[in-house]
Amino acid sequence: MSIDIRIGHGFDVHAFGDGDHVMLGGVRIAHDRGVLAHSDGDVVLHALCDAMLGALALGDIGIHFPPSDARWKGADSRAFVRQCDALLHERGWRVGNCDITVICERPKVGPHAQAMREVIADDLGIDVDAVSVKATTTETLGFTGRREGVAAQAVCLLVRT
Repeated sequence: MSIDIRIGHGFDVHAFGDGDHVMLGGVRIAHDRGVLAHSDGDVVLHALCDAMLGALALGDIGIHFPPSDARWKGADSRAFVRQCDALLHERGWRVGNCDITVICERPKVGPHAQAMREVIADDLGIDVDAVSVKATTTETLGFTGRREGVAAQAVCLLVRT
């Protein structure tokens, strides 16, 4: 039996550290903190990569872009998305749509959500209306509520090409 769709889920989190911006969805956002990460620490794109990889049971972002590999030090996470997309296409799949939620108190995501959607759509070669980016808080509960870090979760639907 042939399955014509696959669904994947991804989650990522990074603690805040020194810095003056965060990268979210490929967009540089001014912030009073940075993130502690091996790459640029873009939780949105990392969660998306995990969702894409997970939909085809290809492991997770750490397998494909290990923090132990110096090539990925400070890397732009958009390269991760494009490489994951290439892996999907090699296997006869493409992203049909994705839905991403950023979890943090600050920075405010709303003013940047459209730009994130456009970056992600461009990197995946899909229409912007197939990319959802939204945000929520944890009502001051937990590490995100205490403003110690940022998290994101993503779901994506893959369709056969």
